[in-house]
Amino acid sequence: MTPEQLERFTSLRHELHSAPELSGAEGATAARVAEILQAYAPDQVLTGIGGHGVAAVFLGGEAGPTLAIRCELDALPIPEETNRSYASQVAGKAHLCGHDGHMVMVLAVAEALAERRPQRGRVVLIFQPAEETGEGAIAYRSDPKFAEISPDMVLSLHNLPGLAVGAVSLPTGPANCASRGARIALFGRTSHAAAPQDGVSPAPALAQLMQDLATLGAGGDLDEDYALTTITHAKLGEPTFGVAPGQAELWVTLRTVTDEKMQSLSDALVSKVATLAADYGLRHEITYHDVFEACRNAQEAVSVIEDACLTGEVPITLSERPQAFSEDFGQFGKSTQAAMFWLGAGEDHPQLHNPDYDFPDTLIPIGSGIFLRSIRSVLG
Repeated sequence: MTPEQLERFTSLRHELHSAPELSGAEGATAARVAEILQAYAPDQVLTGIGGHGVAAVFLGGEAGPTLAIRCELDALPIPEETNRSYASQVAGKAHLCGHDGHMVMVLAVAEALAERRPQRGRVVLIFQPAEETGEGAIAYRSDPKFAEISPDMVLSLHNLPGLAVGAVSLPTGPANCASRGARIALFGRTSHAAAPQDGVSPAPALAQLMQDLATLGAGGDLDEDYALTTITHAKLGEPTFGVAPGQAELWVTLRTVTDEKMQSLSDALVSKVATLAADYGLRHEITYHDVFEACRNAQEAVSVIEDACLTGEVPITLSERPQAFSEDFGQFGKSTQAAMFWLGAGEDHPQLHNPDYDFPDTLIPIGSGIFLRSIRSVLG
């Protein structure tokens, strides 16, 4: 990538950064991406995939496999706390996970493909909505339009603070944990604070459940037996002194390395809540939200990324340990060879989802270069 190209793509990244849109509401972002893609004259641009998803198709001169490169469109419902000139212009919303940078890297790939198509097969550039809620990939794959571009292999990346700038960590098996949010509601009977004996309080069950969850999923090594429960919110009644509350709510995130372990952890949670509710004379409800299945890299796709890094002299480490955070990219691996790698954002860089996080623009040529070398090695 030339200095002029880097300057141009950096400016584009800043433009996208300043106008964040949340999961499922990425209409303007998707329209801007489609507009830019059209300028590169791909053979096909598809829009409205699984919501606001976009895809661009570049055909080679001969028959061959289909290789897809995937990135994300959505931002986060978190206020940005920076003084940058291109900071978010939308109150309470910001690109604090680097999806703006991921989009620009894939757009840089589009520009390179416009100049030199693959020799064979086809390249599909995927711009996926709603990654942050875990709903986007499954909606994208389920859309009938996806059948038109069904790939043989899908590659993706995510920037990673805590890893040296520009270095790659490549999982050889499990890449991301499965996770889901459980919303637990406990129902008793409300009474006057002067006569709590006339009600049925969920407070003892709530307190017991908060203690029991610590042993239900205690974390530990990120292996197949890993299970972690994290309490994220608790509520008992309303802030008033005159009422003995009859309703409580607890939010907890469940996290495992495998989908099988997630099922057993969820079953254990259901059993625990049902037992406590019965013991204390309560009704209960459990609903699940932000469901992410485990993400596992396929060996063939791992080899493509590894070769692309070695060819480009990008520092790379192979890892058998997954990341504890979740990614819905694993949905693509259900029907094809898929792999995701981590691209270092800096050992001391602010963490993802932090109000002061910003994507490092120096990663743009590194990430796009790895994708391009992967394309050339598979499709010529």
